[in-house]
Amino acid sequence: MSMQEHWQAAWDGADARAKSWYEAEPAQSLDYVEACAIARHEAIIDVGGGASTLVDALLARGFENVTVLDIAQAALQGAQARLGDAASRVKWLCGDATAWQPPHPYRLWHDRAVFHFLTEAADRKSYRAIAETAIVPGGHLIIATFAEDGPQQCSGLPVRRYSAQALAQEFAPAFVLEEHCRRTHTTPSGAEQRFQYCRFLRL
Repeated sequence: MSMQEHWQAAWDGADARAKSWYEAEPAQSLDYVEACAIARHEAIIDVGGGASTLVDALLARGFENVTVLDIAQAALQGAQARLGDAASRVKWLCGDATAWQPPHPYRLWHDRAVFHFLTEAADRKSYRAIAETAIVPGGHLIIATFAEDGPQQCSGLPVRRYSAQALAQEFAPAFVLEEHCRRTHTTPSGAEQRFQYCRFLRL
């Protein structure tokens, strides 16, 4: 089964609120978005955004140029159904974060869902190359992955776990680490997952 088939099956007919990664309020992501201090008209992309509620929160805060990229069309359709008429204010892209062609530059790239699934070095290299091309100099990269003491797999797939220093090494030298923190995410079933959040500046 390909990655696209895996995630399409995982999302098909699923209730996003029951997924282990569901956040009713993506508080840490929003704190880092606001720390980037970008204008409301500048381009933001949520990579692996799926049915995340981050897009709802960005629209509510007045951001006008938001794109959501996900490998599973079913995930995007779930978010569109939730947003209703507001979905027309968002650009929706179905594609693989390691192989897509950004249609224009972005001032801010957010990812809480993809990078820790890239267990192959070639996939991480492709992801970084696309991010380096897509994010304008002076732009921002927000990455959240499972922390060093986080889960070893998710949705039946193996993951890579990171410290802030390890993520900084992955994205050097094109990006410099500006801020980092650890957060504990409580899943809908009550389990705890440790995440590492990092905010980078594109040089």
